[in-house]
Amino acid sequence: MKTIGLIGGMSWESTLEYYKLLNLGVKEALGGLHSAKILLHSVDFAPIEAMMQQGSWKSIAAILANAGQGLEKGGADFLLICTNTMHKLAPDIESSVNIPLLHIGDATGEALLAQGIRKVGLLGTAFTMEESFYKDRLAEKFSLEVLVPERLEREVVNRVIFDELCRGLVTEIAKQDYTRIIVSLREKGAEAIVLGCTEIGMLVNQQETGLPLFDTTIIHARKAVALALTDG
Repeated sequence: MKTIGLIGGMSWESTLEYYKLLNLGVKEALGGLHSAKILLHSVDFAPIEAMMQQGSWKSIAAILANAGQGLEKGGADFLLICTNTMHKLAPDIESSVNIPLLHIGDATGEALLAQGIRKVGLLGTAFTMEESFYKDRLAEKFSLEVLVPERLEREVVNRVIFDELCRGLVTEIAKQDYTRIIVSLREKGAEAIVLGCTEIGMLVNQQETGLPLFDTTIIHARKAVALALTDG
């Protein structure tokens, strides 16, 4: 079994979910007392979130690259960044190590195509919804059409992520707001919704939305388990 290196802590709530899903996946595949071989570098999210708001991405890249290098030295066979937004810095991390990075966008794109989905709505942080690093990867590599909410809706989605979900808070008002935004994306032609922030799965579920939900945390973890259990 390969050792999975996790760059986590952004937020720790979603990293906790990764740890659980990876171990459950290995247990399901191998049975008995088997569990995943994991190395975790969990960062302090507060200073990193401040750097995000300041646009200090080079400083964040240095921190995450250092984390990846430490995981490689510790024996990790491949890396996961346990957050969608920080895949903005995936090229910086990939160039700093000699082991593969399992990209969350690639795992998600493959899962969408496997279900015959061609047009998706994307929810995530403002960085994920508004910048090109995530949308373009889905569009260019998997020929997907990616829709995002309107500006005021994006503000709501982003605020709930940072002010509530990253702090472990789940409220009925936020659930209603997200459901309304998902309905508006469906009306624009979205065939499914990508939960492009690893905390959103805490808030919405399949039964409440009327559209297939692709939870990137679950998809990423499943892909990691499959890779960890493959020879070579």
